[in-house]
Amino acid sequence: MASNVNPTVRRRRLGQELRRLRELKGMTAEEVAERLLVSQSKISRLENGRRSISQRDVRDLCGVYEVEDQRIVDSLMQMAKDSRQQGWWHAFGDVPYSVYIGLETAAASLRVFAPQVVPGLLQTRAYAEAVITGALPETPTQEIEKRVQVRMRRQDRVTEDGPLRLWTVLDEAALRRVVGSRSLMREQLEHLVETSQLPHVTLQVLPFGAGAHPGLNGQYSILEFPDTTDSSVVYIEGVTSDLYLEKAPDVQNYSVMYEHLRAQALSTDQTRQFIADIAKDYAR
Repeated sequence: MASNVNPTVRRRRLGQELRRLRELKGMTAEEVAERLLVSQSKISRLENGRRSISQRDVRDLCGVYEVEDQRIVDSLMQMAKDSRQQGWWHAFGDVPYSVYIGLETAAASLRVFAPQVVPGLLQTRAYAEAVITGALPETPTQEIEKRVQVRMRRQDRVTEDGPLRLWTVLDEAALRRVVGSRSLMREQLEHLVETSQLPHVTLQVLPFGAGAHPGLNGQYSILEFPDTTDSSVVYIEGVTSDLYLEKAPDVQNYSVMYEHLRAQALSTDQTRQFIADIAKDYAR
């Protein structure tokens, strides 16, 4: 396995292979859990890549699935060892959405619908600090700063060589909501106009005049990866837990919704002018 594959993607690939072996054996997750005297939820978390997989877990599962080829067992054991390496985000301690950061770091493209606030990859530092402080009013200042630092580090994917292909549909409400101050909002909107001119960044605004649209249920992101063996993921952020959808029909449904959002939104040129006009209003 290539050394540049991050641990989150390694866990996903290993989990997919373990699920394949279980299905070949014709066993349910519940049956496997009973054999290993563990919870069914543990088996599910191992298979969906949300939990670190130990070499002992792999050995035990291969025993249950009666994998006779030692080369396969050794390969899976090595994948488990590699998957426990740490990504850059671990240096910041416990990050609540570390699974998502791992996926975002490995993604080739990202489609985002943002109905309330400017998405993290496009935020200025001042805007990010104001958003996080407002969303988490009882959080210590040190924790706020850590989250801001992580958000700024994530933005390397937009500016680095071989950058992320980023497509964002932004609701007008995110532009009108005054986060921090009017001067802060002017700086944030000017940053949006500037960033939207990068060749790998596409930004469209969905104006209030568009009326009802497929994104009324809230924010979501669609991540796609350079390796075709890594299935696309729909990410929906929650207050206490996040949702990751990987089944092909689910991803397809959200992709169709996104195409409708793009069709109803302003063009890229119209979007830049629209944002620039609002920025001028904040400057008055």
